[in-house]
Amino acid sequence: MGPDDAALDVAFLALADPVRRSIIARLSRGPATVNELAEPFEISKQAVSKHIQVLEQAQLVTRTRDAQRRPVHLNPARLEALTAWIDQYRLVREAQFRTLDAVLQSSAGRSGATSKDTS
Repeated sequence: MGPDDAALDVAFLALADPVRRSIIARLSRGPATVNELAEPFEISKQAVSKHIQVLEQAQLVTRTRDAQRRPVHLNPARLEALTAWIDQYRLVREAQFRTLDAVLQSSAGRSGATSKDTS
């Protein structure tokens, strides 16, 4: 297991929680403060802060300082890395399905020709 595998594990574990996925979804529309992120949840701001820390450790979000505000930002590069990892397997499966489709179509074409010859 390499360093990339460990980073993937941390990121996918972070995304396993529905509150953290909701935070990511909200941040996809733009940066937000902890107070703004906590609004839709019936949990404490401290609990939301802990969720944000998990997302920060997974490098899925970052925080900046803007005067008195500390907005949380989505880290699109990290999400792209996760998407790329998923896509490599999706593309392999799609190629396998295309091959299977071609075999089935070829087989159907042969069986269709055979049934026409016997009628």
